[in-house]
Amino acid sequence: MRRFHPSAARAACLLGCLLSTAALAQGLNTSPPSSPVKLIFIHHSTGQAWLGDTHGQLGLTLRDNGYFVSDTNYGWGPSSIGDRTDIGHWYDWFSGPNRETYTSALYAEYGQHCTYSRLGADPGGANEIVMFKSCFPNSHLRGSPSDAVPPIGSNPLRSQYCSSSYHTVGNAKGIYIELLNYFALHPEKLFVVITAPPLRSGDTNPTYAANARYFNDWLVNEWLAGYAYHNVAVFDFYSVLTSNGGSTRINDPDTHDLGWAAGN
Repeated sequence: MRRFHPSAARAACLLGCLLSTAALAQGLNTSPPSSPVKLIFIHHSTGQAWLGDTHGQLGLTLRDNGYFVSDTNYGWGPSSIGDRTDIGHWYDWFSGPNRETYTSALYAEYGQHCTYSRLGADPGGANEIVMFKSCFPNSHLRGSPSDAVPPIGSNPLRSQYCSSSYHTVGNAKGIYIELLNYFALHPEKLFVVITAPPLRSGDTNPTYAANARYFNDWLVNEWLAGYAYHNVAVFDFYSVLTSNGGSTRINDPDTHDLGWAAGN
C-alpha cells in the first residue's frame, strides 16, 4: 500500500476526534476548550513530521484550538521507554510492572522533544489527553484475522518489538484488550490511539497488508464494544493514509481523495 504524507487537513480531522470524544459525557460539543487543555503525544519519526509546522501542522492546529502540546520521542523517560513504541511495548507503558513509573513521568511531562509550535504558557497540572502511536513497521502483522487471542499472561508479544515472530494479529489484539483495564482506572484521562501508518507497497505483501487493514478496522469498529467509559478514542491514521479515489477507495493509489466530502 502506498504511504502518503500527512497534511493540515488530517490535523483538523484528528482535532475533530479530540473535541467530539472529550465532550461525550456532556453531549456532542465540538467547540474548542474554554481554557487550555494539556495533551501529550507518544511518537517517533512519523509523529514528528505530523507535528511539524512545515509538514503535518498538527502542533499548530492543536495550539490554535487551545491545546498545550508536549511529546515524547527517542530517548525519553525512565529507562528510555520513549524508544519503545511498538504494539508489544504498550503493555510495558500501561500494564507492565513499571507502568506507574512510566505513566507518572508521562502525565508530568511538559517539554518538547521535536520542533513544532505550541501555546506559549504551560497552564500547569498534569496532561489530560494521551495520544500514542506505533510507527509504520507495525503494519507488518503476521498470522491471520482468524488467530485466537491469548490471555495477557501468556501473550508472547508483551514487551516485544514488531520484528518479533510474535507480532501477529491475535497477539496484537490481546495487547490492546489488556490496555482497556488500565484506561478504565483513569476516566479523568482521554486516551487516543493513533493506528500505525501503512507500509509502502514494495515493503509489504497482500497478506500483511490485508492483516493491517483488518486489525485497524477491528480497532475502530470492535475494540471498544462493551467498554463502559468514554475516555478512549481511535484515530484511524492507517485509513487516512491509504484511502484514495478508486472505486473501492483503496484500489487506485495514484488518485487521491483530498477535498472529497467523503474523503480522508
